Amino acid sequence: MFCGNDASAYRAAIVYSLIGTCKSAGVDPRVLMEDVLRKIPYYERDKKDMTELLPRNWAKS
Repeated sequence: MFCGNDASAYRAAIVYSLIGTCKSAGVDPRVLMEDVLRKIPYYERDKKDMTELLPRNWAKS
């Protein structure tokens, strides 16, 4: 309704969920996003397990 179209609403829901998960894990969403966005290309290249980058797993590292 407020996002303009279904695709935008879907993307917004993903971002809001990620931010909520960060907050519940005690992680600053901005710090997590900066770190994860830098690491994604290397994880893809090396075929690493990207679940390590999820907020709850990231907070443990």
